[in-house]
Amino acid sequence: MTKRIGNKDEAQHRSKAEKARTRRFNIAMEAEKRALARAKYRNEVKGRGAIQAA
Repeated sequence: MTKRIGNKDEAQHRSKAEKARTRRFNIAMEAEKRALARAKYRNEVKGRGAIQAA
């Protein structure tokens, strides 16, 4: 983005393709976070926190 726009919100000047690309990226990142969390708590009893090995 250039600063020629002035004080207008830069998001409203983004193209549809750029917005779609950002959305796809955010969805993919969220899916990755969820997969890691599911793997982490996969064998835990529902409703209980992770058991700490001491």
